[in-house]
Amino acid sequence: MFAVAPLPNIPFPVRRPCPQGICICGHRALLESGTGDIRILRLTLMEEKRLIDRLEAVCDFDDLQKMLHLMNEQLGIRLEITPGYTEVRSVRGLRITFQEQLGLCRKTQKKIPAAIRRCLSDKPKILYRLLDSFDLFRGL
Repeated sequence: MFAVAPLPNIPFPVRRPCPQGICICGHRALLESGTGDIRILRLTLMEEKRLIDRLEAVCDFDDLQKMLHLMNEQLGIRLEITPGYTEVRSVRGLRITFQEQLGLCRKTQKKIPAAIRRCLSDKPKILYRLLDSFDLFRGL
């Protein structure tokens, strides 16, 4: 295990940095620079597990929107879920993209969309409502 030196200027527990050369998240650079959005460092492994469990337990479209808003507000994670370029026949047809962010681990960038896809495949009503929100004729 890696030992992390205590950080006197950060008042919350911080995620352990990824081993060098394995991840390109920039965790160490974010800690060393002292500038930038450090909210993402709150996402420890335990908190990440709670977030994944919560995303899988989303009950409706409004709850999904609330979770996306909270992720942006509390962690600075900007996530966009849109229909793919071609037609959407399944959950895999959705594009789930992150805005580039220093400190966001590549494993986390794979786990969050996978949890959302699992939720949407288990609850297709949320998927249909998501697709309806991109309706071509909604303004008419």
